[in-house]
Amino acid sequence: MIDRLVGIMARLRDPDTGCAWDVAQGFESIAPYTIEEAYEVADAIARRDMPELKDELGDLLLQVVFHSRIAEEAGYFALPDVVAAVSDKMERRHPHIFGDGGTGGSAAWEQIKASERADKGSVGALDGVAIGLPALLRADKLQRRAARTGFDWPDANGPRAKIDEEIAEVESAASADAIEDEIGDLLFSVVNWARKLGVDPEAALRRANGKFERRFSAMEREAGPAFKGLTLAEMESSWQRVKRTEG
Repeated sequence: MIDRLVGIMARLRDPDTGCAWDVAQGFESIAPYTIEEAYEVADAIARRDMPELKDELGDLLLQVVFHSRIAEEAGYFALPDVVAAVSDKMERRHPHIFGDGGTGGSAAWEQIKASERADKGSVGALDGVAIGLPALLRADKLQRRAARTGFDWPDANGPRAKIDEEIAEVESAASADAIEDEIGDLLFSVVNWARKLGVDPEAALRRANGKFERRFSAMEREAGPAFKGLTLAEMESSWQRVKRTEG
C-alpha cells in the first residue's frame, strides 16, 4: 500500500506533468504543514475520534513521503532509507528485546540516546533539543535535560517561589522589551513548577484551552445575538453560571 502513495507523490512532483504547487515545494515550505498535521493527529486522539485519527495519520504519513521524495530528488536519501534508519534506531534502543540482554526502561533509553548524541559530536546536556518545537514543550525538555545533570530544584517549592520573583520583575519592568523578557522568564518558571508537580505543561494548557473554548461558546449560546452587547459584569455572571453548570 505504501508503494501506491510513493507513486502518487512521484507523479505529483514530476516537473513536466505533475502538480505545479507540489513541484514548487521544498523542505522549508512544507515543514509548517508537517507540524500542523502532527497537531491534528493529537487533536483526534484527544477527542477519541478514531475515523478522524485514521485520516490524520494518513495526512501525517503523506508528509513523511513528501519530505522523502524531495530528499530523493536532491540525492540525499529516499523513503526506504528513512524506514531503515528508524528501524535500526528502534532495535538499537531496545537491546533487551533485540540485542543480547541488558535492561530496558526510560533510563536505559535516555542513556542510549546520550551515547548517540556523543557519537555525533554533541556533548552538551542540552544538545539536540529541537529549536522548532513549540516553546512550551521545548522549555519542558530543556529543563528535564538540565535536571539530569543535577541542575534542578530539590522540590516544587523552588520554582513556586521563582514564580513570585518573576511576577515582581514583570511588574517592575520599564520597557516593552523588558516586559517581554520577564514574561518569558515567568512562563519558563511556570513550566518548571508544572514539571516538579508531575504535570505535562503542554497537556495542561491544551486542556485549559479546551475548557475556555467550551465555556465561552456556552456563553455565546446562552446570550444569542445579544452577546456582544453584554457588559463585562454580565459576561462574568454568565461565565460563572456556565462554570456551575459544568460542575
